[in-house]
Amino acid sequence: MTGMTNSKLGIWLFLASEVMLFGALFSTYILLRTGAESWPHGSSLLNVPLATLNTMILITSSVTMVMAWASLMMNRFGRYRLYMGLTVLLALGFLVVKGFEYGMKLEHHITPATSTFYAIYFTMTGLHGLHVLGGILVNGYFLFPGSRLWKTNPKQFTGRVEAAGLYWHFVDLVWIFLFPVLYLL
Repeated sequence: MTGMTNSKLGIWLFLASEVMLFGALFSTYILLRTGAESWPHGSSLLNVPLATLNTMILITSSVTMVMAWASLMMNRFGRYRLYMGLTVLLALGFLVVKGFEYGMKLEHHITPATSTFYAIYFTMTGLHGLHVLGGILVNGYFLFPGSRLWKTNPKQFTGRVEAAGLYWHFVDLVWIFLFPVLYLL
């Protein structure tokens, strides 16, 4: 009746809860930062070039996600697999880069217990990384075993990929807020 599918309604409700979760974390960060007598600048403590690379990787993966969905809309399943595969690979690349960044911090014995700044850094980027991992699992499912639905019900499959894409864009959007807040300010 409304054109709203169950998958779309479900993903929008889920994303609303995610906005509340990350909104609470960003609000906490702002309160802690404004209430502190002094606050370190992320640009002097964190690896801005690696974070910039990760920003480019995530933005590119959002583009490939859109291309994957658009390929299904154009009934080009081979192209869909290409773009969805690129999305998953880019997401894995993001985690590898983040792993290098974490490794460098841990190598210098910098942990969440080092300071309030690093506690926030590891909490927010770690939670974001878990969301990226979730996106890899979902998109990987739609790339391989879940893609069988395309043969029997392409419209439903396209709707599910669209919902996965909305989630992926949300993950990208969170990083676009995290990058300047933690690394540049």
